[in-house]
Amino acid sequence: MDLKQKPALPLGEFVTLMALMIALVALAIDAMLPALPIIGEELGATHENDSQLIVSLLFLGMALGQLFFGPLSDSIGRKSALSAGLGLFVVGSMISLFAETFTLVLVGRFVQGLGVAGPRSVSLALIRDQYEGRAMARVMSFVMTIFILVPVIAPTLGQAILMVANWRAIFAVLAVMALMLFGWFALRQPETLLPAHRMPFSLQRILLVSREVCTNRIAFGYTLVAGLVSGAFLGFLSSAAQIFQQQYDLGSWFPIYFAVLASAAGVASLMNANLVMRFGMRALIGRAMLSLAVTSVGFLGFAFLYAGSPPLWSTMAYLLAIFFAIGILFGNLNSLAMEPLGHVAGIGSALVGSISTLISVPLGILIGHSYNGTILPLIGGFAVLGALSLLVMRWVESAAVQPCTTVS
Repeated sequence: MDLKQKPALPLGEFVTLMALMIALVALAIDAMLPALPIIGEELGATHENDSQLIVSLLFLGMALGQLFFGPLSDSIGRKSALSAGLGLFVVGSMISLFAETFTLVLVGRFVQGLGVAGPRSVSLALIRDQYEGRAMARVMSFVMTIFILVPVIAPTLGQAILMVANWRAIFAVLAVMALMLFGWFALRQPETLLPAHRMPFSLQRILLVSREVCTNRIAFGYTLVAGLVSGAFLGFLSSAAQIFQQQYDLGSWFPIYFAVLASAAGVASLMNANLVMRFGMRALIGRAMLSLAVTSVGFLGFAFLYAGSPPLWSTMAYLLAIFFAIGILFGNLNSLAMEPLGHVAGIGSALVGSISTLISVPLGILIGHSYNGTILPLIGGFAVLGALSLLVMRWVESAAVQPCTTVS
């Protein structure tokens, strides 16, 4: 009996629905960026940099949620697991919407992160259930094209909401969007995992696969690199509003500059398919990582000449190069980490995503909280973590000569 279900939705509708599910993460992060300083000031955050935790706590919740929703969808089916995630996201949005203290906003963001892990991870499983081979690659290309557009427009959406309402309205919009996706998904998308193909939820299975990920040099090494790169990127997301709105005094122009940077990552992601065919994933990652590290070290010296506040044009040029490299790195690092885990692809993917995010969150918090009115902590974070990533990659590639065996 064929395990694959025939696609029940028209391709265009299915791609749009899945892309919006996955993009809910980017929207929940990037739409909030213009409001971070306002929320911290209005709710009396102890330190100016504490408002960055509004970003970090969502990442932390998402990291833990992936460990739960991936195996859960294998047990109770895709629709129930994904719907539960959307419901939890709405609950988190409402907690933050009505929060009277900064701590309660952070609680709501953590719950949002737990919830958004559902659509983030289960959407990929839905695609795998219905498509395979070239058809799956085609669907994923369409999904990622739509997904790339969200970080470009999300800060502008957040800024537009702030022009007509206060920051609480952003959480209201997020809740409404999640409810609309919930209804669309419930009414139109059938279950794709038949009861005969489901597996009991097992903590032991999660621990066994976790052990395999952590004892396989290739899987763990590239997961670690993904975490290091994501840590530097999270440091940028956390401090971007302060850097552009306050240090460079751009105010409401911040979303436009952010959109330009996000576009660089989007272009790199779209180019990646052709570049991978020409150079291969390992060579491409090596060049992108070397470029990130060397550019960061060089610009760090340049920024010191300006006491940490180099001209805006130079900062934008540097960040454009970094975002282009990140656009190359993210997809390829996850693909390489998954290479030895094909026999446990579902839970393996959830674990790779979860572990890399758990690595990135404390690093991102450290970089973001080091912000001191200059761009030096951010550039230094990219330089140090880029250099560490190169060392880890060199260690990983030695596995080709002396493979690391899986502990059984």
